[in-house]
Amino acid sequence: MGRKTTIVGFSVSPTIAREYDRLSVRQGTTKSELFRRMVETYKARLDEEAYFGLQRKMAKKARTTGVFTEKEVERIVFEDR
Repeated sequence: MGRKTTIVGFSVSPTIAREYDRLSVRQGTTKSELFRRMVETYKARLDEEAYFGLQRKMAKKARTTGVFTEKEVERIVFEDR
């Protein structure tokens, strides 16, 4: 049976490496788990930024088309389905 994990290697400055070590100790976790959490947090932030970007874009479109209520938005969203 093969590995269920992959070893990832990359270079960082000594300052970042020390801070990374301190963070894992402070969080009471392994460096691997800290890295997994950091990636998940970063992905969640990207998703949130994409959501708010779409929200801004659609709000602008709604204003230009005169759609203002939740009911109007639902009608438009579901009429295409």
